[in-house]
Amino acid sequence: MAIQKEPIKTKIKKGDEVIVIAGKFRKQKGEVLRVDRESQKIFVKGVNLRKRFARPTQEAPKGGIIEIEGPIHLSNVMMFDSKAKKPSRVKFGQDKNGAKVRILAASGKELE
Repeated sequence: MAIQKEPIKTKIKKGDEVIVIAGKFRKQKGEVLRVDRESQKIFVKGVNLRKRFARPTQEAPKGGIIEIEGPIHLSNVMMFDSKAKKPSRVKFGQDKNGAKVRILAASGKELE
């Protein structure tokens, strides 16, 4: 019987701008398309592109070779701070109303 891992908590969410800090795609920036918390991987737009062969369907009658984004491990990316123009850690704080918000540590900018 296999032991199931619990999904981890992550401070990176869909739609965030991240930069790759390690590996083959180092220093590439992009928007997070999807976060897989169970396998601790994310999919970043325009990074780690893979070629797939698509069969002709009604939606795509020609089929052919398409490029899709492959997964990158969470430990290899950091949030990109556009204000400070560098990678940043994420911390939690409170806004004016007392609600919990994510804050970029490099510049103090609040994230939605």
